[in-house]
Amino acid sequence: MCDKNVSPVNWYVGSYLLRCVEVEQESKFDQEQQFLAWENTVLVKADSIEKAYDKIEQIAQSSTEPYQAGETAVLVQWLYEGITELLPVYENIEDGCEIMWRERRPVKLKNLRKLVRSKDYFKHDR
Repeated sequence: MCDKNVSPVNWYVGSYLLRCVEVEQESKFDQEQQFLAWENTVLVKADSIEKAYDKIEQIAQSSTEPYQAGETAVLVQWLYEGITELLPVYENIEDGCEIMWRERRPVKLKNLRKLVRSKDYFKHDR
């Protein structure tokens, strides 16, 4: 039997969430406050899903040093919120290999087609 959480090629793809705060912002831990967030996706080599998780956390936390931003040089920081996705890669890494997939709940065809983007969509800032 094959364990779906084990990569036979020792590669895992994972995403993590960071949010941007002003270091001096009093409401930076307010549950109702809105924040700019980035979800980054990385590919890691690991012997297990647990080690992949740890590696992705380490990568994410390496991006959280405060820095001065903008014309006013306000001190900002990306805060690590956690891992949002972690999947084993089942194929060798090469051109065209599948590295991730997502099952979507049943939706009407007209709504499913709204998910598809043209080539031009990816050529412009979004």
